[in-house]
Amino acid sequence: MLVLRSLAFNTLFYGNLILWLIVAVLPSLLLPKRVLLAIAIAWAHTSLWLLRVVAGTRCEIRGIENIPEGGLMVAAKHQSFLETFALVTVFQNPVYILKRELTWIPVFGWALTKLRMIPVDRGARARALSGATRSAKVELGQNGRQLLIFPEGTRRPPGAPPAYKFGVAHLYAEFGVPCVPVALNTGLYWPRRKFLRRPGTVRIEILPPILPGLDKVAFQAKLQETIETACDRLLAEGRAELAQRGLDPLARS
Repeated sequence: MLVLRSLAFNTLFYGNLILWLIVAVLPSLLLPKRVLLAIAIAWAHTSLWLLRVVAGTRCEIRGIENIPEGGLMVAAKHQSFLETFALVTVFQNPVYILKRELTWIPVFGWALTKLRMIPVDRGARARALSGATRSAKVELGQNGRQLLIFPEGTRRPPGAPPAYKFGVAHLYAEFGVPCVPVALNTGLYWPRRKFLRRPGTVRIEILPPILPGLDKVAFQAKLQETIETACDRLLAEGRAELAQRGLDPLARS
């Protein structure tokens, strides 16, 4: 049953994505950015609906009241593809720093460019960070957007040792805006590099912001401790729920 529901969801999820790209995104490339952004948010909602109805996986987002007004950084744990679009339903004028190759994908990449996402060349580390910082300052300062970043740089399996990069501390020091940590347990339900989608309740928690003013080392330590402590708690909640269904992946490993 789990395999069949996962197969059905993945088929519908990617079919739905292609449909939105052709029917809505492609025509909207000629319209103002706000139209394309509204389409992206609508697509995210339909994807979460499919996840709930087809795979039996609900997405609970806690702590929305912790989001301050104006431009800010959002530093999120990264365990699956799920949080990359689920957070768009909460932070509704986001800007992502992403690898340059994504902008080369027809239609999808054009939309990223239209939305003024910030592409970087990961091979040119120092130059890429400098360019991304300049672009992000404009988006946060002039446009009041929310910069969404994943401090570990790539998806990490649930329970893996943390691997935070120091680039997030550099951005925090440069921008002088609040940083909102985000903890989650998405990898239990939507594991990376696997097609299984486990039923249950995914939990994403928006934590109280870290205000500007800390030095880089203190900020890095506080961010990691804040996110990892909350993630451990959410991981325990998720594992307890999945264990009742006999689906706890960490128990089997």
